[in-house]
Amino acid sequence: MTSTTPTEDDAKAIARTVVAERLAAGAEITGPAASVFWHLGELGEGKEWRVTLRTSETARDQLAQRIAELHTWDNPEVTATSIEWSTDTYAEWIERTTTAPQ
Repeated sequence: MTSTTPTEDDAKAIARTVVAERLAAGAEITGPAASVFWHLGELGEGKEWRVTLRTSETARDQLAQRIAELHTWDNPEVTATSIEWSTDTYAEWIERTTTAPQ
């Protein structure tokens, strides 16, 4: 699952929280990236930081909701791409980590 934030600190705060809450097994933060967007009837430009979160299908919806709660924007990007293939041990780690008791 991925989201973008206006600052690196915002991305780190989301990552730390959802990993600590076991909604994601891990996170990777990249940026800044130049961004061009249409928002509130205007063309805008800025910088964004991307947080990529490793989660399971079991935790996906709860993670998406939590990102929205933690995010500074009213309508943040929250998207996901299914993993077509991974090693069994990697998939088991993600599942085990995101379904552990909190």
